[in-house]
Amino acid sequence: MKQKEFKTIINAPKEKVWRVLWSKETYPIWTAPFCEGSRAETDWQEGGKVLFLGSNNNGMLSRILSKIANEYMSFEHQGVVKNGKEDLTGADAKSVQGAQENYILQEKGGTTELKVGVDITEEYSEYFQKTFHKALQIVKELSEQ
Repeated sequence: MKQKEFKTIINAPKEKVWRVLWSKETYPIWTAPFCEGSRAETDWQEGGKVLFLGSNNNGMLSRILSKIANEYMSFEHQGVVKNGKEDLTGADAKSVQGAQENYILQEKGGTTELKVGVDITEEYSEYFQKTFHKALQIVKELSEQ
């Protein structure tokens, strides 16, 4: 797995960008390029479990490694969810275990730089290269409204 970085500059304060990233209302909008109907089931607390799910109840089982409100969120993927059932031991689960996804927000002069670092396998590299740029463009548009 290789760490890939995606970033964008947003004309909005970091608090607004943070709300767009993690609120129940906007999370499904900006993550739609990855999977229509996506949602995150979590309490958003450090150490807490996160189920990143699509409308088909398939997705990722992760944990919040670290959280600094309005500045940093780090996830570690631990397994997969298939048909609503958590899997930590199958081949698909093992292929994502330990992968991290980190969101860093830095505000400078009224704009926010959003950087996302993601551990990606070679087979999904091209997909995420295209999809993350689309998703971050949506975050930018929602944050600048």
